[in-house]
Amino acid sequence: MNGAGSAFVCNIKLGNKSSVARAGAGQFREKSMKVSRRILMAAATVALMAVATPAMADLKFGVAAEPYPPFTSKDASGVWVGWEVDFMNAVCAEIGEKCAIEEVAWDGIIPALQANKFDAIMASMLITEKRKAIINFSNMYYDSAAVIIGPKNADKDISPEHLAGKNMGVQVSTAHARYMAKYYEPKGTVVKTYATQDEANADLAAGRLEYVMANGTALDAFLATDQGSCCEVKGSVVRDAEIYGEGVGLGIRKEDTALRDKFNAAIKAMAAKGTFDQISAKWNLTGKLDLPKP
Repeated sequence: MNGAGSAFVCNIKLGNKSSVARAGAGQFREKSMKVSRRILMAAATVALMAVATPAMADLKFGVAAEPYPPFTSKDASGVWVGWEVDFMNAVCAEIGEKCAIEEVAWDGIIPALQANKFDAIMASMLITEKRKAIINFSNMYYDSAAVIIGPKNADKDISPEHLAGKNMGVQVSTAHARYMAKYYEPKGTVVKTYATQDEANADLAAGRLEYVMANGTALDAFLATDQGSCCEVKGSVVRDAEIYGEGVGLGIRKEDTALRDKFNAAIKAMAAKGTFDQISAKWNLTGKLDLPKP
C-alpha cells in the first residue's frame, strides 16, 4: 500500500505540473495574440491615416482671395486658373516642388507671409522699395502699364488738371492708390479706395465713379465683359519708377534666400525655353506684357 500510495501521490503531483504547464502555455498564447492584435490595429490605423490624409504641398503660394483676371480667378468648379496660376505651375515644375494656393485678403497678404501662412506671395505684387524694406522678392516675372478707364466718349484727357473734381476708383494698398495720392489728389481728383478691384469696376459700370485706374491687362479683361462694355481705355499714366518699381515679382520672407534663388533660376530657365510666351498666348496676352528676357 505504501508503494501504491507513493505512486498515486506521484501521479497527482505530475498531473498538477502538467496542468500548470498547459495553463502557462495558454496564457502565453493569449498574451501573444493580444500583442499581435494591437500591432495589427496600429498598422491598420497608420494605413488608414495614410489614405485619409492628402499629401502636403511642398510650397504654398498666397493669392489674393478676390478675382483678378486674367491672372488669378476661379473657374465654375472653384479651381484657381489664370496666367499667374500657369506661371506658378511652370515654376514648380522647374524646381521639382509640389505647390498649392492659399487664399488671403489682399490687404493682409504681407502679414500672412510673415506669419508663415504660406511660402510666397503670387498676387501681381509690384516690387517697390517700400515693400523691399519688409520682404524680399524674386526677379520680375511680368510688368504691365497702369491705365485709366472711363465711360465711352471723345474725352481722352487724363491729366491730373483735367480730372480735378472727378471721382476716381482704385484698389486700396496698391501702387495705383499711391500714384493717385501723389499726382491726382493734390490737383483735386476725388479718389475712392476699394478693398477689391471688382468693387471699383462695379461702381464704374453703375455710374457711381467716373474713372478707374489699375493694371492695364486686368482692366482689358474687365472691358471685354458685358459689365465693362460701358467703358474704354482713356490712356496710360506716366510711369513713376519710385512707385511702380521693377515690375511684378514673387514676395518672399527676408530669410528665405535659398527659395528666392530657386525662383530666380526657374524664371531664367522659363524665359530661355519660351514658357512665358506660351502662357501669354494661352491667355491672349501676347504683346501686352513686359516679360523676362532670355
